[in-house]
Amino acid sequence: MSLSSALEKLATFRTNNTRASQETFKNASIILKSAKQLGDDGWVVLEQLFLASVDIGRLDVADQCLKQLADRFPESPRVDVLTGIRMEATESADVVLQYYAQLLDADSANAAIWKRKISVLRRTGKIEKAVEELSQLLDTFYTDVDGWLELADIYTTCNQYVLALQALSHVLLLAPQNPFYALQFAETAYTANDLPLALKTFLVVVDMCERDLDSPEKKPSSGISVRAWLGVKLCSRRLMVNSSPSASNTPVPKSLNLIEELATERVLGAYSSKGSKAVQGRDVVVGWIGAR
Repeated sequence: MSLSSALEKLATFRTNNTRASQETFKNASIILKSAKQLGDDGWVVLEQLFLASVDIGRLDVADQCLKQLADRFPESPRVDVLTGIRMEATESADVVLQYYAQLLDADSANAAIWKRKISVLRRTGKIEKAVEELSQLLDTFYTDVDGWLELADIYTTCNQYVLALQALSHVLLLAPQNPFYALQFAETAYTANDLPLALKTFLVVVDMCERDLDSPEKKPSSGISVRAWLGVKLCSRRLMVNSSPSASNTPVPKSLNLIEELATERVLGAYSSKGSKAVQGRDVVVGWIGAR
């Protein structure tokens, strides 16, 4: 593979935020010795190669990348993070945490180091400490959406769904136009048994994905909107059987039967096709919905 094509491939990975460690290692390793001649792009690729090397266990190559980066950017906070990642691969958690603590003592606003520390705490089972550190981080950097998502994920894995909803509510405030976050909120509300809140948010997802809902030429649902319609179906059917109270005091909409019928129509419509596999998929959905 030529140098130009390798650089183009690696740039695509960075643009799409794709790790693809094996392929990255294959493409980036050919420029390991010529990074200095490539200017700024060379150092970016060197960092990319470092992370890929750690992922696949090629620590010898990772060490070469780290040395070049450290020589070129001494006392760089970014290199400090990479050094910590390299230590995580071989050193004990206590040694790594001590290293991160020293860096935070010198610069308490280093969010990248703070996140690495939280990652180590969570990975080693120190959940309460991880939550404490993450809460302090978010008090300092409130607009960090990834931090709120991480906090919600921690609460979810601990079956603390109400607290997970609280964390996700901040995500919705910070990124209100992202339907994936709204879907995560709706599914968490469903798991927490707040069916009215879940139903309302599933419908919000549908509205975000299918703005032309009233169009007579409405196309079949696709992508996450199908998943949202399934959520609407489940919530409305359960609420028709037993209208459970809402912890969030979300009112139950009227005409649940019409909402349930519409959800059924949209889900089945998504699987309607002349293709045999699609027809089989539709039959599966029909049987599944009928059994709920």
